[in-house]
Amino acid sequence: MSTDTKAGTLERHGLNDDQLRAMLRNMLLQRQLDNRGFQLNRQGKVPFALGSEGHEALQAGAAMAFDRGKDILAPYYRDLGLCLGIGLTPYEIMLSIFARESDHNGGRQFPNHYSSKAIGLMSFSSVLAAHLPHAVGAAYAIAYREQAGRAVLATCGDGTTSEGEWHESMNFAAIHKLPFVMLVENNEWAISTPLSRQMAQPEIWKRAAGYGMPGRRFNGFDPIETYAAVKEAMDRARSGGGPSLIEGICYRYLAHSTDDNDLTYRTREEVLERRKQDPVPAFEAVLVEHGVMTPQEVDAMRKDVLRETNEATDAAEAQPYPKPADLYTNLYEGAWQPWQS
Repeated sequence: MSTDTKAGTLERHGLNDDQLRAMLRNMLLQRQLDNRGFQLNRQGKVPFALGSEGHEALQAGAAMAFDRGKDILAPYYRDLGLCLGIGLTPYEIMLSIFARESDHNGGRQFPNHYSSKAIGLMSFSSVLAAHLPHAVGAAYAIAYREQAGRAVLATCGDGTTSEGEWHESMNFAAIHKLPFVMLVENNEWAISTPLSRQMAQPEIWKRAAGYGMPGRRFNGFDPIETYAAVKEAMDRARSGGGPSLIEGICYRYLAHSTDDNDLTYRTREEVLERRKQDPVPAFEAVLVEHGVMTPQEVDAMRKDVLRETNEATDAAEAQPYPKPADLYTNLYEGAWQPWQS
């Protein structure tokens, strides 16, 4: 972690102690909820779960640069921590995983496909890159309505940058100079395909020059560096400076999902070696070293995160499933029914 730019000092980029502690709590909560999803799947209580271990710092830092009540987030399926960071609660996360009636989507959306109009969280499609034309559309609406001080933050993994809709969205955003930031969370794996097998130029941020927009790569294992990079791009977008392409380097420690066996395409030794970069204990150590938190306060925070996760799990699991009669609601506007002529 590269937060120490001078001996004995911590480069904060304007972040205060409360914000630094909030980022650590986000990271701890993201990891705890991630683990809970995998546990529930193995217990046969939920059919599917996705993990984001290794992305915690990147997402906590990016969330801190998001302006709640103004900005729009167009996430992808591995953005648990980013969604938590902009205001989604653990209870809402668990309602989605359990597919309960009181979920924002009525229990009908795929797990990890969160949405909330109240906090500016756009829904995600399982079809990679399909959310990006919607994201640039939202940015176009902001520009068309001359709503200064707002921007769209869209995210994806490195694999998504090989999709046609990604290129089309980037080109559209550039041509119209939209208030749009494309944040690529490069974890080096597109499910089972390594970065070297999907692109000849592995530095994704360099594509920005071809679209005529600024580009930047940063250390996604460092939440403070991430915050600085995302804030710079979002501030530019909000002030009329146009779109940016920023690439955060991280790593996916878990399998792609509970349906994936990652040992078929990478070794356990490789993953253990990359675990040395684990952003969660690294950031804990930084905050303790610089007096932002004591080891006892970190331990208390961990326990509080576990308590909140347990309470959210129990409360969500106790909720009823959607009613069968609701199957055809929210498909079309009005009272139209598919069996009626």
